[in-house]
Amino acid sequence: MLADHTATSMDCEGKISIYRAVRTIKRRDNTLYNALRSIYEDSIFVGEISQLWPDLPLLSNLRCGLWYSSKFYATCYFKSTDGHTNNWSFNTSRLNLHVAQLAGQKGGCIIVDSTRKGKRFPDSMSKTIPIWTCVLNRSILNHISKMRDCGTIMQEEADSSKHAEYTRMLSHNWDCSLHLPLWVPETEKAAIEERIDGWTKQLEDSGADIASVASCLKKPLRPLWISQKTVIWLNEVPDHDSWDFTPIILVSTSPSSSIYQHRTTSEFSWSYIAGAGDDEESWARGLSPSLFWKHAFDLISSGPDLCNQKVADIVEKDRVYRAQRGQNAPQVTLKPLERLDNMADFSQVDSSSSLDLFNGNITLMSCNKDHTMFWLGSTNLALGTTQLAAHISDVDCILNCDQESFHTHIQDSKTYLQLPMLSSKLDRFSILSNLPVAVSFAKSNLGKGNRLLVCCHNGEDISVCVCLAILTSLFSDAGEMLVYSIKVKSFLMPESWRKIKYQKNFFHFFLCFYFW
Repeated sequence: MLADHTATSMDCEGKISIYRAVRTIKRRDNTLYNALRSIYEDSIFVGEISQLWPDLPLLSNLRCGLWYSSKFYATCYFKSTDGHTNNWSFNTSRLNLHVAQLAGQKGGCIIVDSTRKGKRFPDSMSKTIPIWTCVLNRSILNHISKMRDCGTIMQEEADSSKHAEYTRMLSHNWDCSLHLPLWVPETEKAAIEERIDGWTKQLEDSGADIASVASCLKKPLRPLWISQKTVIWLNEVPDHDSWDFTPIILVSTSPSSSIYQHRTTSEFSWSYIAGAGDDEESWARGLSPSLFWKHAFDLISSGPDLCNQKVADIVEKDRVYRAQRGQNAPQVTLKPLERLDNMADFSQVDSSSSLDLFNGNITLMSCNKDHTMFWLGSTNLALGTTQLAAHISDVDCILNCDQESFHTHIQDSKTYLQLPMLSSKLDRFSILSNLPVAVSFAKSNLGKGNRLLVCCHNGEDISVCVCLAILTSLFSDAGEMLVYSIKVKSFLMPESWRKIKYQKNFFHFFLCFYFW
């Protein structure tokens, strides 16, 4: 028995060591230079595709797609989570109607995105955008049919170009079917089709301006997919006007063969990263896509050894430039994290800038060299990490939004509350369902003059959202706590938001955007 236990322990240690080794290799490959060089290589493919249809505007799907060209006409926002299997949805907070209008005006458009998951296309292109085009096509057809049936098109407009165009659209076969790529299983396609009519009604009930979109589109929207494995005969590229639909050309920039590929040039060796533009907070070190393309040649030619320093210089010069002109220019510093092993070395961003809030400030208080806490003006409300909360002593109550509990000097159930919340990628309704309890807890404690710390795992995602909910619910524009009660259960409904005059529009937009 003892021998078996020892062998099991050795096996576990071996597995842990292998796991750490794999993580170390991935981290070594995922360097700043590798990411920028990979983006630059993929951007060449984007440029080649855009030249096949030079009249079509080039759009980036935020945020990953924004890295892959310096010549984007506009941006759009289609989330992959809306296309995940068994989690399909049509989100009325991301209608992207400007994309449909632009496509109607220009005869189509090209959307650029990428993915790190080893697939040819991200789910935003495989399913989210096809769902979007199908729902819009049906809503447009319903709108035009209602206008005809209800006599909205007046007799005096019978000779107008608008009436003639609507008549032509109805007389032709307006394609409202769902077009998905061939690799999507038929069972999944059938499940999505069952929900299309419900999403169409949801769009029509949202009050979206379907009429303006219908007036721009002469042919129904339809997605087309192009990746680096797509074979295109250059002497047979069709003109976009020759199709009987308005093309939404979806370009996935990265190949799907492997996430990391070692490559060598005459000067440097580097590792190619598929979908390198994704999750820019983990690697960009404050560099933005616009800054990258202003200095792309210099950064790429500098090589792996000098790239980090050049990026730091570029970011700092841009910060100083914006600060001299009175623009928002937060100080960004990079410091190494604690090493998980001898070979792992990464950086994190620490902002020490002051931002206006209710005519006050967001102030930074350092707990130790590894953790920071932000006080939100004079509201007695602070946010930080759970690691900080375990050691902090100058707060009266704690709202723990993390999955993990911790030991603290506050043990009273009235001043300590743990609400385990998941990020929206894991459970899109987790924060939504916990906000009423969180706001009630904050109201009872802040009303007594207690200092409240809201914390989560990293202090940057869930805790920020909870703090915004508390601020919009309990404080006036001047930063003063409201003395009258608010129905917390109705706080989350958009209709209630419109009735509460003191709430800031930015907070409305943020919370609505986060959840819906």
